[in-house]
Amino acid sequence: MILETFPVGPLQCNCTILGDEEAGEAIVIDPGDEVGRIHRRLAALGLKLKQILVTHAHIDHVGGALKLKRLTGAPILLNQNDLPLLKMMEMQAGWLGVETPETAPPDANLADGLVVGLERYPAEVLYTPGHTQGSVCLHFAPLKMVIAGDTLFAGSIGRTDLPGGNSRQLLDSIQSRLLALPEETRVLPGHGPATTIGEERLSNPFLRAL
Repeated sequence: MILETFPVGPLQCNCTILGDEEAGEAIVIDPGDEVGRIHRRLAALGLKLKQILVTHAHIDHVGGALKLKRLTGAPILLNQNDLPLLKMMEMQAGWLGVETPETAPPDANLADGLVVGLERYPAEVLYTPGHTQGSVCLHFAPLKMVIAGDTLFAGSIGRTDLPGGNSRQLLDSIQSRLLALPEETRVLPGHGPATTIGEERLSNPFLRAL
């Protein structure tokens, strides 16, 4: 297995490459920027991209998805409830003072319960609205890992003051979908360092009320 997570773009979004070297296949999660770097890394690893998975439609997570699709032919999967945010890309770029990336509707809906990923490394989509209305997490049960987007961070939670955000909904999503996972589950958040479900259950100050 190949698992590489590295920050991309001005907001340092964590982009993840998960690859099966035996099958020569990979998925990329949240290619927000620096698409040339991502593409070069896939080539260096000798991996064919099968899916582009986007946890939510904020510019720092989805900004490079269409460009990567054009380079590789891989389909983009995004939860349909974030389509309004995808249409606000010019406004989102304005918030950051960056050029507006070209986007397009996803090829498939990243719906709750959908199984995505690679044959040897499948993931179940966990619908976790709150940071945005289409936010999802990806639970790789065989790997004891969840890619949490901007829903849960090490010692923090996603912000809810942007369009589509809802703080009560976010806490409900974390409690019902993420804290229900085994304590040893490794959490790869959308920004910052990795953590575990057990660690966040014990020490995350935003979750004490739960």
